[in-house]
Amino acid sequence: MREHAGLTIQEAADRLGTNRSHVTNMELARFGVSEERVRTLAANYACPDKAYVDALVAMATERKRGWWEEYRGTLGAAGLDLAELEYFATSLRVVELMHIPGLLQTEDYARSVLSTAVPGWSPTELRRRLSHRMKRRDILDLDDPPPCTFIIHETALRVRFGDQRVMRAQLDSLLESSDRPNVSVRVVPIVAGGFHVAGISVTYATGPVPQLDTVQLDVAQDAAFLDGESQLLNYRAVMDRAEELALSEKESRDFIRETVQQM
Repeated sequence: MREHAGLTIQEAADRLGTNRSHVTNMELARFGVSEERVRTLAANYACPDKAYVDALVAMATERKRGWWEEYRGTLGAAGLDLAELEYFATSLRVVELMHIPGLLQTEDYARSVLSTAVPGWSPTELRRRLSHRMKRRDILDLDDPPPCTFIIHETALRVRFGDQRVMRAQLDSLLESSDRPNVSVRVVPIVAGGFHVAGISVTYATGPVPQLDTVQLDVAQDAAFLDGESQLLNYRAVMDRAEELALSEKESRDFIRETVQQM
């Protein structure tokens, strides 16, 4: 809202009767923000969109109870932001090139993925990150879970993380997940050709209102979050292209079963 209003951090601080550090900390979500503060910000930023403001209020209020807050100070901001993004999304579209999507990973498979990503992590750090990843999966079991579409490249089904038992269990779990009414799993076979994805993983989270749509990219052991209008338009096109190349849900389940049999 501040940037859209054309205000610098100092100008915003002056309007709110506070300092630059306070505004920065609010924007970086380093502490909770009350409903009154959100509405005051909207008024000072001359934001007339009631639906947008109401959505921000709901998120600010929920933030105080978000499960990811227990990891604050022990995990990086990117992991917390991703968990919050998934939790508030009204729908998710995910493209994965090299491994099974995090929301669909088994514990043993996730442990292997994480330990491969950064071999130098201590056992404590690995357990913390694994716990966080497993907790993220709970959004699939909410009373009103968001519809999720997972576009998985064939490579992700074949790159081995863990031993054969771990891989078989992961693919069996993937098949079970594909039977959920809110989950669509579709495979892009290698013979379908390539498509452009920056990084190995892309998540498009549809927000409660269009202004809160966000793209998350996994790149080089880090994450980037994009919400510019042109960026969102570009990644909607990327997702559409991936779905065009993917097999149908039924064909994808058959493909996964064949992959398991070939192990």
